[in-house]
Amino acid sequence: MTAKREVTYAMDWDKLRVFHAVAEAGSFTHAGEMLRLSQSAVSRQISALEESLDTPLFHRHARGLVLTEQGEMLLRAVRDITGRLRQTEALITESKSKPEGPLRITCTTGLGATWLAPRIKEFVERYPHIDLTLILSDNDLDLTLREADVAIRVTPPTQPDLIRRNLMTIHFHVFGSTEYLKKHGIPKTAKDLDKHRLIVFGEEFRPQLPESQFLLTAEADPAKPRRPMLRVNSVYGIYQAMRSGLGLAVVPDYMSEKVSDVVRVLPEFEGSAVDAYFVYPEALRHSARVGVFREFLLQKIAETAF
Repeated sequence: MTAKREVTYAMDWDKLRVFHAVAEAGSFTHAGEMLRLSQSAVSRQISALEESLDTPLFHRHARGLVLTEQGEMLLRAVRDITGRLRQTEALITESKSKPEGPLRITCTTGLGATWLAPRIKEFVERYPHIDLTLILSDNDLDLTLREADVAIRVTPPTQPDLIRRNLMTIHFHVFGSTEYLKKHGIPKTAKDLDKHRLIVFGEEFRPQLPESQFLLTAEADPAKPRRPMLRVNSVYGIYQAMRSGLGLAVVPDYMSEKVSDVVRVLPEFEGSAVDAYFVYPEALRHSARVGVFREFLLQKIAETAF
């Protein structure tokens, strides 16, 4: 019985909550700020947890904290528990009659910043009881661990327990700002790119945007290779640099929608089509919040001329 009581004490949720915060923050000080606890209180909780488990959870050094092997194991378990608790919270909330409660949406930076964010005001006003969080990231968050509730992705999910709905097809074309084109002229053929400033997705970055290499290779003289003015590891970064007047770039059509200072050039160039998906866990199939957001997206896409 004594051993069982000791294990129960070791797994005290308050201590696990503090451990999770410290592991994510990488320091007692930052974790304390998140939890509104003093650094000493956080340190005591971690020490007590380590003592009860009879194993160190962190390597301590001057630059911060690094999880031990046992700490990594515990963190995976705590993340799983936290995800299940959030999922349970969502299911309980869905038992109410109207859509309300938290909804965490993750989306690629470019699509989220230029297309989704300007439209989100209407959704918030339509469903004021939904507590919305928009997470813009070009890395896929793990929906099964509830790092987000739903995702808008430009690659299909590979996990079997995720539901996907095709939202739209994204096309890529060559654009330049009106300021740049007024100063440097409009290219009539791909050969004219020899005389222009070019912004591309850097080859060393992953994932690549193959379409951007068109600017460097189309009708180019191998003896006089084109050199880009700028390489960027973000489609949104490429768009912002192009719009500022730096040069020509290949960007998705949705970024130029209703933007008066950006013009499509070289209309013969047609980049590959990329499908965008609305993705969510099987457990949220009947979620009212997910349902109304999905319908909102479909409505906005239908109103958009890509």
